[in-house]
Amino acid sequence: MNYLQALILAIIEGLTEFLPVSSTGHMVLTSSIMGIAHDDFVKLFTVAIQLGAILAVVVVYWKKFINLNSIDFYIKLAIAVVPALIFGYLLNNFIDDKLGNPIFIAVVLFVGGIILLFIDKFFKNPTISSESEISYPKAFKIGLYQVLAVCFPGLSRSAATIIGGMQQKLTKSAAAEFSFFLAVPTMIAATGYKLLKGHELLNAQNIKILLFGNAIAFIVAIIAIKSFINFLTKHGFRIFGWYRIVVGLLIIGLYLAGVEINVF
Repeated sequence: MNYLQALILAIIEGLTEFLPVSSTGHMVLTSSIMGIAHDDFVKLFTVAIQLGAILAVVVVYWKKFINLNSIDFYIKLAIAVVPALIFGYLLNNFIDDKLGNPIFIAVVLFVGGIILLFIDKFFKNPTISSESEISYPKAFKIGLYQVLAVCFPGLSRSAATIIGGMQQKLTKSAAAEFSFFLAVPTMIAATGYKLLKGHELLNAQNIKILLFGNAIAFIVAIIAIKSFINFLTKHGFRIFGWYRIVVGLLIIGLYLAGVEINVF
């Protein structure tokens, strides 16, 4: 992997990590297009640069994360992240297998897109407008939705948790914010686990590329976070639904046309 490839993947990560379009699916397919999908370091890179995007959440919402008087906030995140950690560990081999299946990812993108076309009509009359109003049971139930994204690569962790939040009577903006918050412990755990398993790949050059990618993802994610909630509140999920459908159909069409799509 060179710096240009790292730049492209990092920009995609920063833009898509918090959008309901699947950052993992986009990076997997982009790395395939660039011909680097089978590189072991690329597999590590696509997970590890999520840390840069996640740190953007801590910076944007620093008052939440640095407020040590709000232990309740940390407890909610701990409760919500447990299901994903358990299922992510137990289903690690299954997940790796599905990440290597372009049709699986495409179908999940497509089906998820159809759901997003109608999701705005499903959940009306929300009653919770801020994280402080979320109870522990509701936090756990939102965490269960995150498991769906763990089990179905291409679904989008952001989409799953935002929908989970809306199902628990959160407003769109409150659901999006809690999805951002929940991403922090989830992605720190995933990145730490991946780095631990792939530590032998971390030579001096790869560390430089990894730091570069995280820096780019961090900068792009800050812009994406600040823009997404306003867009979602005003326009809803439909545009993301259509986007997913088009991407899913494009991948399926290329596959049926005999175009080789090499993924992890």
